[in-house]
Amino acid sequence: MENNFQEKDNIIRSKSFDFSVRIVNLYKILYYERNEKVISKQLIRSGTSVGANIEEGIAAFSKKDFIFKLQISYKEAFESRYWLKLLFKTEYIKQSEFESLLFDVEEIIKIMTVILKSSKENQ
Repeated sequence: MENNFQEKDNIIRSKSFDFSVRIVNLYKILYYERNEKVISKQLIRSGTSVGANIEEGIAAFSKKDFIFKLQISYKEAFESRYWLKLLFKTEYIKQSEFESLLFDVEEIIKIMTVILKSSKENQ
């Protein structure tokens, strides 16, 4: 399964992992420095779930399972985008932090859209 998606997989795998690292680092700042304890926990769950579900999808035993895991990851990316918007609008994160993370998650969403579309067409 992995060979069929190798080129796209490497891009989405590395971008989602880098996004997870950024989310973990933001969580530490929000939780310990900015005293935000609720939304930050939601964000770390959804933000790190993006890459985790991509990894599970890569290890899938069937194309159907691969698509299913990527669909979960796709939804988690949308949820992460929501939490980032909320954190920005409630002034827990600065505009520069927000715009940078928003760019990353939207890029991940675009890449996953292409992967899911081609995977479903080739199913």
